Amino acid sequence: MRRPLKLTSALFACGVLLASLTAAVPAAAVAISCTDTDLPVTGPGLPPLVPGAPATVHGRLCLPAGDVPDTVQLLVHGGTYNSAYWDLPYEPERYSYQRDMAANGYATFAVDQLGAGRSSRPLSLPLSVWAEAESMHEVIGHLRAGRAGGAPFAKVVIVGHSVGSGVVAVEASTYHDVDGVVLTGITHLPALPVLALGAALGLQPAMLDSRLGTLGSDPLYFTTKPGARAGLFYAADDADPGVIAADEATKDQVSVPGMGTVALFGIVVPSTWGISVPVFQVVGEKDVLFCGVLALRDCSDAAVLRAQEAPYYADPSKLSVYVLPGAGHSVALHENAGEYRSATRSWLQDRLGIAPQGYHSIGRN
Repeated sequence: MRRPLKLTSALFACGVLLASLTAAVPAAAVAISCTDTDLPVTGPGLPPLVPGAPATVHGRLCLPAGDVPDTVQLLVHGGTYNSAYWDLPYEPERYSYQRDMAANGYATFAVDQLGAGRSSRPLSLPLSVWAEAESMHEVIGHLRAGRAGGAPFAKVVIVGHSVGSGVVAVEASTYHDVDGVVLTGITHLPALPVLALGAALGLQPAMLDSRLGTLGSDPLYFTTKPGARAGLFYAADDADPGVIAADEATKDQVSVPGMGTVALFGIVVPSTWGISVPVFQVVGEKDVLFCGVLALRDCSDAAVLRAQEAPYYADPSKLSVYVLPGAGHSVALHENAGEYRSATRSWLQDRLGIAPQGYHSIGRN
């Protein structure tokens, strides 16, 4: 009788141990919920003579576990990027903005802007900052109506990076349809000599690129030359070579007319003057494109930078500024990017009252 008793006791102990382990880490075994969708928007035209043609914007919605949050962040990538900027296929537990936000209870919808990724690729000439802003306005309407993922979002916070921040500023100041704005990789006085040199030496028509050349894009779509992204977008001491390689492998094209109108009317002119909701402005301390002596911007101290940027907002009291130490232009892809994401969540809670909902472990579909 002793053997069966021992066997029964051992099986019971194993069962208790398994149950306790399962109860302790229930979320770790489940992947993050991310779904892709295409949304109809109006493509660029040449008003008033040529109306915009129907187009689609591709996006990825990532959600935390449990009930769908009532707020979503609309993520708008920069020039020569696509939505992979927010969900890089390299060490996602460290570098994916979308999956980290979902793991901490926030919903995100990362789009491919018109001309990039899996969105429509219209002619580059009419693809201005106003056309991109209009398409984002229409995406916001879809998010509020529940056409992405099936659940309507009561609040939308629009988040931009670099050229995408210029688009975000124009969208928010024109349509006044968002609850908060996050601008990353941008100040109002870019380092023009560095930008000019970077464009001259680091850009080329996308049709000449070994991978993007197969898209059949017109000559005014440009991308970065091989190897140029490291110097333009990264601070070497805070960058993983594997990230830079993944960035190069997923790079995309940008409309030159669009980039020009963003630079002039989205950044320098400042469309931010018309934004009426709280703004969180984020830069990397070592961003060579928007910081330093040539940009007349001190990015070593958030308080100093805020004083320099505040005149470009109608209500400076709504402006918060964060500097990611040691980082370059592409703040989301540096080794300490987790600090920037954490700062963004703190701003969402403190300034907008948007608390996390649910929890999900980081993983891939």
